[in-house]
Amino acid sequence: MSIASLTGPRMPPASGAKAEQLVVLLHGYGSDGNDLIGLAPHLGRALPGAAFVAPNAPQPTGQGGYQWFDLMSRTPQSMIEGAKRAAPVIDKFVDGELARLGLGEERLAFVGFSQGTMMSLHVALRRARPCAAVVGFSGALIAPELLKSECRSKPPIFLIHGDADDMLPIQTMFAAAQGLAAAEIPAEWHVCQGVPHGIDPTGLELASRFLRQMLRRAI
Repeated sequence: MSIASLTGPRMPPASGAKAEQLVVLLHGYGSDGNDLIGLAPHLGRALPGAAFVAPNAPQPTGQGGYQWFDLMSRTPQSMIEGAKRAAPVIDKFVDGELARLGLGEERLAFVGFSQGTMMSLHVALRRARPCAAVVGFSGALIAPELLKSECRSKPPIFLIHGDADDMLPIQTMFAAAQGLAAAEIPAEWHVCQGVPHGIDPTGLELASRFLRQMLRRAI
């Protein structure tokens, strides 16, 4: 895996001017960057100065789409090992994007969905400098017991989850919030009523407000 192995769709700032912020969108298992880049026009209304990029994960699933790491066994150890292998690839890609745009970490935000949320949390909390924000839709926190010793930065976090999610039940979000709190990392969260494993308009609007608030601090 190398930085060159991560490619995916981009959307420039809605303002038409030079990018003032960067939002990295990490997709879920079996999907690709074309899925999450669809959020960019909505988020761009709240963040007209933001550039968006949605890289494809480096591993094909064999069933169409990509994965950040294999989810066949889903044992705690395999999840930890998979996240640790994928993290440096994401870090290198993000570093390259920040350099390309001439932006610092304080103008960076991660938005993840499902497995992309797992990787957003894993990567953002272990980078040397804190990013502006992390938004996680319908995801989970990998290896919360390791977080206190491995955490290097504590960016603002917002977790959003549907209470009708039958793939990653709502308890997964509460466990993530508890794991973050145990590592002294505060997180906001919101439960979307009647929403399955997906993103609804309410969750998207709340995410937009959160990102706007956090990223405006850096301007």
